[in-house]
Amino acid sequence: MIDIKLIRDNKQEVEQNLLKRLDKKDFDLDLILSLDTKHRRIITQVENLQSQRNKFSKTKPDAATVKKMKELGAQLAALKEELNQAENILFEKLSALPNISADDVPSGGKENNKIIKTFKTKPKFDFAAKDHVDLATALKLVDYKRAVKMSGSGFWAYIGDGALLEWALLNYFVDFHRQNAYTFILPPYLLNENSAYISGHLPKFREDLFWIEKDGLCLNATSEMMLGNYHAGEILSAAELPLKYFAYSPCFRREAGSYRKEERGMIRGHQFNKIEMFQFTRPEDSWKAFDELLLNAEKLLAGLELHFNTVQLAAADASAAMAKTIDLEVWLPSMGVYKEVSSISNALDYQARRGNVRFKDQDGKNKFVHTLNASGLATSRLLPAILEQHQQADGRVKVPKVLQKYLGKKFLGNN
Repeated sequence: MIDIKLIRDNKQEVEQNLLKRLDKKDFDLDLILSLDTKHRRIITQVENLQSQRNKFSKTKPDAATVKKMKELGAQLAALKEELNQAENILFEKLSALPNISADDVPSGGKENNKIIKTFKTKPKFDFAAKDHVDLATALKLVDYKRAVKMSGSGFWAYIGDGALLEWALLNYFVDFHRQNAYTFILPPYLLNENSAYISGHLPKFREDLFWIEKDGLCLNATSEMMLGNYHAGEILSAAELPLKYFAYSPCFRREAGSYRKEERGMIRGHQFNKIEMFQFTRPEDSWKAFDELLLNAEKLLAGLELHFNTVQLAAADASAAMAKTIDLEVWLPSMGVYKEVSSISNALDYQARRGNVRFKDQDGKNKFVHTLNASGLATSRLLPAILEQHQQADGRVKVPKVLQKYLGKKFLGNN
């Protein structure tokens, strides 16, 4: 969440920044400041009464003193209840605010996203190219019908070489991150409400998550949710920062709303595999870490010999918790569109404030760390892109060189 002191000291600047992604009617900083003033006033009243009670406790307990102590106790109890209510309301209003956008992030939504880099050119075919569903079915890589029978729409099952290709992608990513000295974590796949709040998915995205109501747990939508909570409530050593992690997990999303006709196959589903990079850094190091995460994601995708764009997201198209996001979007020839396979984001101290993750600076003061994450990478759209961009005239699919050692073959298909 945003630091209330930042709003208190720079209300006009904060308001102008929030207008990059919100309408004026969607937030009220004056209300938040009035709630903050009330909250601080009650705290002062509580402290004054406690001070009075302490003084009386040191005097001889005559009848008048006992009466006064009871009166103070009743007043304190009422004030503490009022304080608790004020804290909850202020917390709720602050939690609903998105992060402050970085200065170089453009205002508005998708219409203001901009391509900042392109890798390779669009593939051209001198034969009738197929889409990934037809290729995966013909090559017996993915079983869509039986997955739907088992779990319903929005699911698929990798089989044979398809399963091996998916696993090869994950192995390629794992080896890459290990070589870069990131620590590997296999997190739980279920998390509690507080963890979903700290990551920024609550309260806004509750309906996008799969919930196990009986236990108050949800399935993770991204390993970012787990990694962002790994050090919750801790004071880290400045000497050990930055902390660099990567995690593998299946990801589960409701993906509410109707599917577009072209979004068949693996383009949009309820479950997919992803490896996530995550860093905890000092504030002064977070943009350097952002550049590192972006470069890592670009290298991974370039290694798959795919045409893709690096895209700067406008403020309203980025996640509410993020100050800046750059997406890597891969080309899908059959759809004639680009689809995101990695988001690289800097949350600054927004998530750390929610999770109370701090470090001691050189003066011994506790400061909030900055948190950053990047997909490294998600596979559900990569496999379709590999099939479509690397398909051959004879029906086979060329395996990218970086994956050949894992699959033990250069082509998928027997033709």
